[in-house]
Amino acid sequence: MNSNSPKFERNRFMQKAAVTACSILLTSTLIAQEDPDQLNTVLDIDALYTPLESKPIHGDTAVKLLNELETKHYSSIDIDDNFSSTVFDNYIDTLDGSKLYFLKQDIDAMSAYRYTLDNSLKDGNVEPGFEIYNLYYKRRLERMIYAVNRVENHVGEMDFTIDEVIEIDREEAPYAASLAELDELWRLRIKNSVLSLRLTGDDDEEITEKLSKRYRNQLSQISKTNDKDIFQTYMATVATAVDPHTSYFSPRDSENFNMGLSLSLQGIGAQLTTEAEYTKVAELIKGGPAERGNELQAGDRIVSIGQGVDGELQDVVGMRLDDVVAQIRGEKGTVVRLNVIPVDAVGESNATVVSITRDTVKLEDQSAKKEVIELSYNGDMYKIGIIDLPTFYFDFEAASRGEADYKSSTRDVHALLDELKEEEVDAVVVDLRNNGGGSLSEANQLVGLFIETGATVQIRYSGLRNGFTRSFGDNDPDVAYTGPLAVLVNRTSASASEIFAGAIQDYQRGIVLGGQTFGKGTVQEIIPMDYGQVKLTRSKFYRISGESTQHRGVIPDISFPDFYDAYEDIGESSLDGALPWDTVRAVEYTPYHAIQALVPELQKRYDERIQTSPDFIYLRDQIERTRVMRQREQLSLNEEEVKEEREQSRRTEFDAENMRRLLKGLTLNEWVEDENAEDEEEEGSLVANSDSPPLDEPEEDAVEDEGDPLLLESGRILADFIALNSNRLSSVSPENTRQNR
Repeated sequence: MNSNSPKFERNRFMQKAAVTACSILLTSTLIAQEDPDQLNTVLDIDALYTPLESKPIHGDTAVKLLNELETKHYSSIDIDDNFSSTVFDNYIDTLDGSKLYFLKQDIDAMSAYRYTLDNSLKDGNVEPGFEIYNLYYKRRLERMIYAVNRVENHVGEMDFTIDEVIEIDREEAPYAASLAELDELWRLRIKNSVLSLRLTGDDDEEITEKLSKRYRNQLSQISKTNDKDIFQTYMATVATAVDPHTSYFSPRDSENFNMGLSLSLQGIGAQLTTEAEYTKVAELIKGGPAERGNELQAGDRIVSIGQGVDGELQDVVGMRLDDVVAQIRGEKGTVVRLNVIPVDAVGESNATVVSITRDTVKLEDQSAKKEVIELSYNGDMYKIGIIDLPTFYFDFEAASRGEADYKSSTRDVHALLDELKEEEVDAVVVDLRNNGGGSLSEANQLVGLFIETGATVQIRYSGLRNGFTRSFGDNDPDVAYTGPLAVLVNRTSASASEIFAGAIQDYQRGIVLGGQTFGKGTVQEIIPMDYGQVKLTRSKFYRISGESTQHRGVIPDISFPDFYDAYEDIGESSLDGALPWDTVRAVEYTPYHAIQALVPELQKRYDERIQTSPDFIYLRDQIERTRVMRQREQLSLNEEEVKEEREQSRRTEFDAENMRRLLKGLTLNEWVEDENAEDEEEEGSLVANSDSPPLDEPEEDAVEDEGDPLLLESGRILADFIALNSNRLSSVSPENTRQNR
């Protein structure tokens, strides 16, 4: 059974992946309201328009989809007026979540469907979904025409000395009450795009050429949509109204999904989705070329793509997702260049070009790895073994062929533990940060490497409104490692990772450290249909304590600063319609240690250390700076003000880094005034200053290479645990010290 990790379902924008452009008829009413001399005669609306209508197969499939949702979903589903209202809101949000296309009068008119979609779907009628979608593209085409005209005729007239602003997030904003109000939103939006390019050094002619090409490209993309795209979007919205991990895939999208979403994975090892008009990197695949290159990040938005080391960058803003993916795909060994807006930046002025050599993601690249770190703490030296497990993998094909050396995360970790024991480590940290899950059976067996026998997880199944709960666990009494253990997690540790961390915590076999985990405690099943397929939530995970991992995830025994804390849209709790946290009856199990009794003292010592830790001070400040930036509601369109803000942000980051270096006794960096310097090192503003000696005059910057501060702190906590636990062993009953047998 597979735990269905949420790598490809990380936020609400995933349902928008199927939303692509199409051409829709523009009514003469709205066109007449445009200034006639602003209309470019090249943009022939009639030539762009092709009516889009549903087909009989669409209605038949809708009826069958409702039946699957009602009879097979984990929850009891009622297709009623409340369901209809949810579908309506989600559909509008999927199409125009930023409120940049629909007018208020459009929403008022379409609201007639709010409580009738359920009845239409039951009757096999999907026309309401098509009508709403068609109106959306009618409005979108109007906006593209406005944008082209604005860019081609008015760039030179824009005044960047006046104090104007643009809203960053319009999710909670009202819809425009008039065409003039919508035009004003787009005037400011286009002005921001122009300013971003001005700040990169482009002149008016270059800006006009780039943006005109971008918006005309979007017009071209609009004309490529067909009835299958509309049906896919509408049915996917119907399915996700039940829960965010339930979805519908049309035949074309089913093929892509069944290939492991290979259209997005092949080439660079990145899962892509759409956000507004941008293609966004949703996830980097462990072991893939993008992850190995360490330049591309989840959350980066792709502006343009170039082929080869010197191919021209082609703008892809507003392009269909599958067309963007087609440009990124390519033969192994070839280079693709992505011009991206970094996840922690807000505009194209901060875009940077990342070069990636295409490759395939190999199973061995995702294998568990080990290292040993040595640290001096309280006058003693400790050797801490680190096992980095990027995913819970199992080579089913090799195992089914009877190959003796098939890849398995449990087998690999077992071998690494044997090596660490030979190296006489004092403790082990299993690093599950950014591990999105994988095979449930592997998670169960991995827990078994640290306990004798016992349950590791419970699964509650539900079908036809009746359910039952079953426990799974480890039946092998062999224990690979009996020493002090910690599990390190963060917000993107999910599914099978949560099963492992929760079991280790419940058994009090080890200490769970880091950030709150993702909270995906549901299991999905693919059910084929005559036309496409549905991915349906069929069951839920529960810990042996009876607590669900759904929604809340696993709360660490000791929490570390987690960079993902700055992002409110990461985690199951951020997904609309996520199933709730609940409990089932606990299974019988016996704790291995009295870890919970030691946590208060461990926490106290940890708190004292991090108050003066340069790395933790820097990390907390960095998280807070990112949080503040993401909470900004507006961006200035005053050029000098934007430049000043950018310079101040650069200076703040520079000062924070230098303070960290000062406290650690490292060589300080030298401030570089010229932010447009061509030297890449100077652009980063962090250049070593040989004239600024470190505080304690170390012979070399050896401290700088001491390693990941979170792993080092995990080692110190384990050292504290060893000291505290050794003082309690004589008073702990044999039942609670089974690992020492």
